[in-house]
Amino acid sequence: MERLESGAPIPAHLRGSIMALGNFDGFHRGHQAVVSRAIDWAKAAGRPAIVATFDPHPMRFFQPDTAPFRLTTLDQRQALFGRSGADAMMVFAFDAALSARTAEDFVHLLARDMGVAGVVTGQDFTFGRGRRGTVGRLAELGAAMGMTAQAVPPVIGGNGAVISSSRIREALKTGDCETATRLLSRPFAIQGRVQHGDKIGRTIGFPTANIDLGTYLRPAYGVYAVRGLLPDGRVLDGAANLGIRPSFDPPKELLEPHFFDFSESLYDQVIEVQMIHYLRPEAKYEGMDALMAQIAKDCDDARQILAGTPHLA
Repeated sequence: MERLESGAPIPAHLRGSIMALGNFDGFHRGHQAVVSRAIDWAKAAGRPAIVATFDPHPMRFFQPDTAPFRLTTLDQRQALFGRSGADAMMVFAFDAALSARTAEDFVHLLARDMGVAGVVTGQDFTFGRGRRGTVGRLAELGAAMGMTAQAVPPVIGGNGAVISSSRIREALKTGDCETATRLLSRPFAIQGRVQHGDKIGRTIGFPTANIDLGTYLRPAYGVYAVRGLLPDGRVLDGAANLGIRPSFDPPKELLEPHFFDFSESLYDQVIEVQMIHYLRPEAKYEGMDALMAQIAKDCDDARQILAGTPHLA
């Protein structure tokens, strides 16, 4: 699975591709339908399949002070696209130059500069300066340059509503991990490098792997039943606090998973933590005994929930 940058030439073996084009943050069931269409088309035509995404997200470019909202990192998206069968991921650097391109210029970039033979988007995809380009315009401009375009309709969930990244973010902000999992087809997961912390958890018998939240959306602060995915493929059950640790001073925003029956060092390893179930909000406790008793209860509750929850990658 290759990673391509929009400012570099396309390797010869990837020209003539079928490209799935969108932001694909979260890579939920709707995104998966777009990418699946592109990969099926590429296989049928004997062409390479590329999935394109934008970084930073256009919203971050136009509204730099927006609160963190990402559902996936580029590394996570690359892994997800690769598991779907894509040959490469194209990262369009969303900067002033790209945002200033007209719809015609952008289609020229795809068809002529990148040699894309076909593009698949969602029906609501827009592009070009001022978002003036529509899927109809993409098909019209592409045809004139020898590039075919297809649009995939939205995927509707069980309640009749369109599956979208916005719905997933809303669910996570309320601690509704189950809805997020259903819409994504897998649990929402935060990936990060384990860093050294205050080591308080170790002194009270509940060592944690501290992870900075970076640019991820902030789910509801609180305690969660989680699963950890290690670089060597092992899967660990655990309980995690996500928030500012109100029992400790000064407040520090972290994801702090404690993995059951696990004592190895994870420092400096990049791990992924799946948010399986929201147990309770954060709370401040008077004294370590009360805190330890609550953590023990959280771990018991998490064990019970995880015992009945299938593994989803």
